[in-house]
Amino acid sequence: MGVTIRKPTARQCEDCGRKEVWNDATSTWCVARDDDGERVAGNVYCIHEWDINGTFVPLENVADADV
Repeated sequence: MGVTIRKPTARQCEDCGRKEVWNDATSTWCVARDDDGERVAGNVYCIHEWDINGTFVPLENVADADV
């Protein structure tokens, strides 16, 4: 059995609500937009607290092809 390491594609600040999504084309985090097209930038003075110990699990078990 193998293991795949995944990376998150979205994150949200626990303090100010800023939302960001990963942009594969530029390999950077970008401010997300809500349903109305408005940027969810949060507070410019916030030291963003990303939920790094939350529900996202970077390790994913992958079954071997030979089994």
